[in-house]
Amino acid sequence: MNLLPSTTTVLAPLAGLPDGQLSERELSIAGELESVLLLRHGEQVKGWLNVCPHAGRRLDYAPGMFLLSAAGEVVCPVHGATFELEEGLCTAGPCRGQSLRALPLQVVDGQVLLLAL
Repeated sequence: MNLLPSTTTVLAPLAGLPDGQLSERELSIAGELESVLLLRHGEQVKGWLNVCPHAGRRLDYAPGMFLLSAAGEVVCPVHGATFELEEGLCTAGPCRGQSLRALPLQVVDGQVLLLAL
């Protein structure tokens, strides 16, 4: 029996996320439609709001399409801020030292869940 927090949102089936690649999903958070950036590594999934902390713009240049550096970091298409995808830290550009807003995720029974914020 799985015990989950009372407020969870199903983001996607784990099998629906390509392993080792970025994905984008939209969902309602606190009544607002938000874009979420997801990265699957095997059975683990990390997620962040799809918003650059520098100017509040989305990180995808078209829905679900991301620019990646040679090192595999996501690059903001507007001002070139670069984010590593372990912790979401900005490693280069106008918001160096800031981070993407991480989301509390859990994989349960093959579903990626967003836990209560």
